[in-house]
Amino acid sequence: MIKSLKNIRIEVMQSLEGKVESFMDQFLIPVEKIWQPSDFLPDSTADNFFEKVREIKELAKELPYDLWVALVGDTITEEALPTYESWLMDVEGVNQHENKGNIWSKWVRQWTGEENRHGDVLNKYLYLSGRVNMRQVEITTHHLINDGFDIGTDRDPYKNFVYTSFQELATYISHNRVAKLARQYGNTALSKMCRIISGDEMRHHQAYCKFVDEIFKVDPNNMMVAFKEMMVHKIVMPAHFLRETGQTISSAFEDFSNSAQRIGVYTSQDYIDILQKLIDKWDIASIENLNEEGEKARDYLMKLPARMTRVAQRVKIPSEITKFTWVEPAVVAS
Repeated sequence: MIKSLKNIRIEVMQSLEGKVESFMDQFLIPVEKIWQPSDFLPDSTADNFFEKVREIKELAKELPYDLWVALVGDTITEEALPTYESWLMDVEGVNQHENKGNIWSKWVRQWTGEENRHGDVLNKYLYLSGRVNMRQVEITTHHLINDGFDIGTDRDPYKNFVYTSFQELATYISHNRVAKLARQYGNTALSKMCRIISGDEMRHHQAYCKFVDEIFKVDPNNMMVAFKEMMVHKIVMPAHFLRETGQTISSAFEDFSNSAQRIGVYTSQDYIDILQKLIDKWDIASIENLNEEGEKARDYLMKLPARMTRVAQRVKIPSEITKFTWVEPAVVAS
């Protein structure tokens, strides 16, 4: 009897369960040892709390408008975590029901716990900065969770791990760039905050890359085809589904993306560079035992970065800044 592709994927996920515990030890940090949001925010019980808040507000005045837009967009996508957890919990091979589920569901819960701190600390920073219309930010976050999203992965663990490998590296780049820009403007507190968030994202990127690497060892053809299909579909960042009140999703994302590209936080070239890094990391050129479909998928992937680079070179980013309801007009500077 020929096994269905779904059954093959589930069997592969089950075969890897024995390794997930060691992956958790390698890529996740125990609650008692990892940083918490309060480590990077003023202590509200301290006598100098209001002095620290005034310092945050003064330094916030120096940051350019596009950087605020990028920071707010990053915060909102980090805060839509309930959507991301429920999506991963529904992946084939992740059993969240019996006795708290299997080891894959344990990974998802602990990954969620680490990710949850990112939106928490950034949200509090935005609130204290005095430069953000928090109600509008909260409305956008509410919309993002309500709307849901389709990232083209369905319940396929292979596609989902390609997506998370890509997306975690993209968020690393974005947070790391904000950290560098904040430091240039003398905002060391924000810089430290975003730098440590980017460190988490890099660990998570390495973990999901490891999952894909392990699948390539046991099911190279289907893994190669899944990688190719994700790149044909295009990796859709969670920010793609942002919208303000009265806006459509696509128009909000385009304006947000333009801000991120103008300030250099995340660009179309970064997308291409991430793809190339994944091709290199998984050593796609050297994968063996591929059938005809697998070879065609590999050939597509190997040629894709050059093809995308030619397209990206023709794209022009508008210089005019789009005003968002998220960011107070007083911040329009630099």
